[in-house]
Amino acid sequence: MTVYKGKVWRFGDHVDTDQIIPAERLVSENLNCLGDFAFEKVRPGIAEKMQKGDIIIAERNFGCGSSREHAPLALIDAGISCVVAGSFSRIFFRNSINTGLALVECNVDIQEGSEIEVDTSAGTIKDLSNGRVYNFKKHPEFIRELIESGGLIETIRRRK
Repeated sequence: MTVYKGKVWRFGDHVDTDQIIPAERLVSENLNCLGDFAFEKVRPGIAEKMQKGDIIIAERNFGCGSSREHAPLALIDAGISCVVAGSFSRIFFRNSINTGLALVECNVDIQEGSEIEVDTSAGTIKDLSNGRVYNFKKHPEFIRELIESGGLIETIRRRK
């Protein structure tokens, strides 16, 4: 059972990978600092406010744009535990699962700053500020295993 509990950061439609992590920040050899630059061009200073366990809620087509794996890595490094969106770009979805970032497709009406709880085993999102519960289609077992293991490479390491 995996439950993510954290503060909400709200975004709209079509958040692309260049908004998540600007291309000019990808020249660093240290991938452990990508979170410092998350959303710096569209919401300056937000990365400094994000904390471990926080959750992003967005509208449609989150992660569109380039196919770089740096976008989900930047979110993980910024402390984001889960992204809930109406839909995801397919390549972003795959890159996120492969790097261990939990994604949930669900349309929710939850305000920025709210505390929520996402239970991927139960397929529920609970807005802790008002008790409202949203249901979503759970991932197949193999995808849950990838996320819970920390991504594709960690899953393979554990199987050896």
